[in-house]
Amino acid sequence: MPMSPGYIPFDPHPSKPKFKPPSGAVDAHCHVFGPENKFPYAAERKYTPCDAPKEKLFVLRDFLGFDKNVIVQASCHSKDNRAMVDALEASKGRAKGVAFVGEEVTDRELKWMDAAGVRGVRFNFLKRLVDFTPRDVLNRIAARVEKLGWHIVVYFEMHDLPELEDFFTSLPTVVVVDHMGTPDVRKGVDHPDNQRFHRLLDQHKNFWVKATCPERMTVAGPPYDDVVPFGRALVEKFPDRVIWGTDWPHPNVRVAPDDGVLVDYIPKIAPTAAQQQKLLVDNPMRLYWR
Repeated sequence: MPMSPGYIPFDPHPSKPKFKPPSGAVDAHCHVFGPENKFPYAAERKYTPCDAPKEKLFVLRDFLGFDKNVIVQASCHSKDNRAMVDALEASKGRAKGVAFVGEEVTDRELKWMDAAGVRGVRFNFLKRLVDFTPRDVLNRIAARVEKLGWHIVVYFEMHDLPELEDFFTSLPTVVVVDHMGTPDVRKGVDHPDNQRFHRLLDQHKNFWVKATCPERMTVAGPPYDDVVPFGRALVEKFPDRVIWGTDWPHPNVRVAPDDGVLVDYIPKIAPTAAQQQKLLVDNPMRLYWR
């Protein structure tokens, strides 16, 4: 099946980053797509991407100077986690995963994913990407994965936080927020919306955040300097609960980013070696390789 009209494939020739990640660094948010002939895309998907299989992900990992990956289930595969699990099993212990499941998932399937290296489930609150799942269903899923020691990843847009916050804080697990809570960078880091998100992290020590995807938020474009204050504020305020990832192969972006430029963004939000060590090694290892 051809890609959806307007879908932007990933950059096949990223630049070599100038920044060298510390030894053992983890790309803690990326995806695999297909290949479609082996792992078909879900009938209910909202877009058809290009194939981006595990082999290309692992080549990129090495090229960018990383040691490990956290592979997050992509919405184009919906609840069929086989492509993600296949990548984990092929990684020889160098990848962990985040699944997307429904209430119909069996205990046997959860144990299969756990053995492969899955350590969390993702709840997606972007209506343009997935259909709404009732909160009582999500609560029942959360109760089941808590028994495995998994965490929950939440993906939402910051303007929706007021209606979601009570639900998020009721979850029984560690909660990891995707993409800095997707702030509107035009409003500035001191805007009440962003400060509300900071208060959430400050008051709830079980909340983590990914300082990821400046390419999704930027107004100025690469090298994403207009997004730097948001990532740097999180690294400075919550140094032990922030992680980073490429988001390769960058589903549904307006312009496919250069992954080398994304890596060179890291020292802008984490200027010191100590901050880089926590962001790229210590924090993701504590969360995923427990």
